[in-house]
Amino acid sequence: MLNRIDLRGGTRDPRRLLPRAQLDVSVAVERIRPLVEAVRDHGYPAIREASERFDGVSPERLRVPVETIRAAEDELDPQVRAALLESITRARKVHADQRRTDHTTTVVPGGTVTERWVPVDRVGLYVPGGLAMYPSTVVMNVVPAQAAGVRSLVVVSPPQKDNDGLPDRRVLAACALLGVDEVYAVGGAQAVAMLAYGAGVDPAGDERCEPVDMITGPGNIWVTAAKRLLRGVVGIDAEAGPTEIAILADDTADPAHVAADLISQAEHDPLAASVLVTPSTALADAVDAELARQAPAAKHAERIGTALRGEQSGVVLVDDLEAGLRVVDAYAAEHLEIQTENAREWALRVRNAGAVFVGAWSPVSLGDYCAGSNHVLPTGGCARHSSGLSVQSFLRGVHLVEYTRDALREVAPQVVTLATVEDLPAHGQAVSVRFGEGGAS
Repeated sequence: MLNRIDLRGGTRDPRRLLPRAQLDVSVAVERIRPLVEAVRDHGYPAIREASERFDGVSPERLRVPVETIRAAEDELDPQVRAALLESITRARKVHADQRRTDHTTTVVPGGTVTERWVPVDRVGLYVPGGLAMYPSTVVMNVVPAQAAGVRSLVVVSPPQKDNDGLPDRRVLAACALLGVDEVYAVGGAQAVAMLAYGAGVDPAGDERCEPVDMITGPGNIWVTAAKRLLRGVVGIDAEAGPTEIAILADDTADPAHVAADLISQAEHDPLAASVLVTPSTALADAVDAELARQAPAAKHAERIGTALRGEQSGVVLVDDLEAGLRVVDAYAAEHLEIQTENAREWALRVRNAGAVFVGAWSPVSLGDYCAGSNHVLPTGGCARHSSGLSVQSFLRGVHLVEYTRDALREVAPQVVTLATVEDLPAHGQAVSVRFGEGGAS
C-alpha cells in the first residue's frame, strides 16, 4: 500500500508533503573529479581504464564503426523499426513547429535590433545503458537538435558486455535511422569528460572525438555529477534525477489505469516517485487494491515494489480538486497526469509540471515514446523554473544592433548621461567621438 498523507482540513505546506529521493550530487562531484581530470590530461588511456573498471569492458577502439551502426539498423526487428520510425515522425512534426524565426524590431527610424536564433554548433548526446536500454532517448535528443539545425551530433552510450563492448544494438539502430554516424562506446563520467575536453579514441591516436559545445541527455548520479562539474566548460541541459509521476484524480478515474500509470514510472528505478493526489478515499483504496494486484505480476516487481514503498511515493488526500491543484503545483512533477472530470480545464490551470497528460487516454507511457512530445523533462521540482528538452534548448538568441549616424546622434545625449552616472566616461566618449569635438551637441 502507498504511504498516505492526509491534507484534508489542514494548512500544511504542500511543498513539504513528500520527500524526494535525494542523491547527493555534490559528494559525487568530488568522487568523480579525479576521473574527469584524468580524461582531460590523458585522454584515451584514462577512458579505457574507466570503462574496464566500471563497465567490465575494455574496447580497443571507442568509436563505433559506421558499418556496425548500419548493420544494427539492417538487423533491427521489423516491429521495433516501425515503432521507432513512428516515434521519429511524430517527434519531428511537433518539434518542427518549435523553431523560432529571426525578428527585426525598428526601435527608431534608422535604428534596429534583430534577434537571430543560431544553433549550437556541436552537441554530445548521452544515452543511458544501465537498468534499461533507451533507443527512445536517441530520438528525444536527436530530433530537436536536428530541427534546431545543429551541425554536428555525437552520441555516447555505455559499452555492453553482451554486445562485444558496443552500445546496445537498438540504440545503434536508432542512431542509424536518424542519420547519426558518430557514436562512441563510452558511458559514465568518462563519457561526459571526453565530450567536454575531446580525446583520442584509439591506441594509436589516429582517431579523435573533438570537444562539443553542449551535452544533453539523462544519466545516473555519476553522469549528473560530471555535468555539474563541467558546466561552463560546456553547456548542459539539466541535472536529471530519478523519474517522477504525479496523478491528480477524482472518483471518475479508473483505478486500474491510475495504478498501471504509477507502476509504469516505478519500473524505471527503485528511487522513482509515484504520487496520487485525490479528494476520493474510495479511489485511493481502489488504487491500493490494484497496485497489490498488478505490481507483483510485473516483470520488474522487486524494483517497482521498492519504489512504491519508498517515502518518495504516496497518496495525498485533499479536500477537493482546488486543493489538489495547489498540491501538484507545489510538487512540480516531471510528469503530471490529470484524470478528472473536465480534465482539460484543470490541466490548463496547472503552472508547474514538466509535461501534463490530459485525461484517461493520455498516459505518460505515450509521451515516453509516441505522443510527439519530448520525454527529457525537469525533475526534483525543477519544473517550477525549467522546461523540458526542445528545439529552443539548442538555439542561442544573438542580437544584431544596427543604427545609422542620425539614429545614434538622436540618442547620444542619453548614452553620455547614463555613462556619466555610472562613472564610465569612456563609454560616453565612444559615442561622442563619432560626432567630433563637443560630442553629440
